[in-house]
Amino acid sequence: MTLFHAALLTFFTAMVPVLELRAAIPVGVAGGLPVLVSTLIAVVGNLVPIPILIVFTRKVFDWLKTKGKIKAFVEKLEARAAEKSEIVLKYAWWGLCILVAIPLPGTGAWTGALVAVILNMRLKNAMPAITVGVLIAGIIVTSLTYGVTAII
Repeated sequence: MTLFHAALLTFFTAMVPVLELRAAIPVGVAGGLPVLVSTLIAVVGNLVPIPILIVFTRKVFDWLKTKGKIKAFVEKLEARAAEKSEIVLKYAWWGLCILVAIPLPGTGAWTGALVAVILNMRLKNAMPAITVGVLIAGIIVTSLTYGVTAII
């Protein structure tokens, strides 16, 4: 595999939900990229779909609410968010940042984008929190990856 192919694989792996940068950084390193280069590519790849998700997920939710049983699920999700929105919105930026920063399945930029939509956070407020969270997750995963590669 060439370094170009490793970079592309890293970038696109970082865009995939659940995998995100926590999988992309090790993929890049395994492909021969330096750890920091792999991290930078993974961070950018992880952030690319987020504005699109934040802008269009609300429209998808609105469309889903026109569909029978799915309507009830979406409305239930929105109602639960609305019940706690006052408290959550008070700490939304930090809460969103921490949610994204924890590099475990069920967290990350994709989940953060969905939470931002449910809480009706605007892109200009959600994107900085998600970006900082992705950078923190990148530092954590890079540290773990570097530690593993140093041992090997």
